[in-house]
Amino acid sequence: MTLPPAARRAALTVHVTTSVGWLGAVVVFLVLAVAALRSTDVAVVRAGYVAMDLTARLVIVPLALAALASGLVSSLGTAWGLLRHWWVLIKFGLIVVATVVLLLQLGPIGALADAAAGTGLVGGRWREARLSLVVHAAGGLLVLVTTTVLAIYKPRGVTGYGRRRQVRSGPPAVP
Repeated sequence: MTLPPAARRAALTVHVTTSVGWLGAVVVFLVLAVAALRSTDVAVVRAGYVAMDLTARLVIVPLALAALASGLVSSLGTAWGLLRHWWVLIKFGLIVVATVVLLLQLGPIGALADAAAGTGLVGGRWREARLSLVVHAAGGLLVLVTTTVLAIYKPRGVTGYGRRRQVRSGPPAVP
């Protein structure tokens, strides 16, 4: 089912806006993670981890879920489809993986925020967890930039399903 032009543009607007917001929020999270990891100022460390927890739960997760849902609507409602082109399928897979990893990281992020707000971050266990946030945020940023590149350049390559659809209906018009 192809969406009417106005609905397609609205879905695309929501998708681009939430995706760009997600990318920006991850940049902020990464900056906070690096600052909190490197700082020797207890107030900066505490504030950083509390801010990361709030940013992850109240900004990044909603934007990730909205980008995922709006991307699904956009792909299913346009000639590009979800299963017709490799770039769309790879982009969707990367976003699903990034969202799952994000949701799995909420526990460690919350634990660090609780520790920072309470007795402090002491011991080697916390050092690894603190470094893990930097690594995961950098990896998430890399994934989001990769999906942006895929969306802009739209590399050629049609899936088997897409080839069968093209034979039946001809190549899709560029939306």
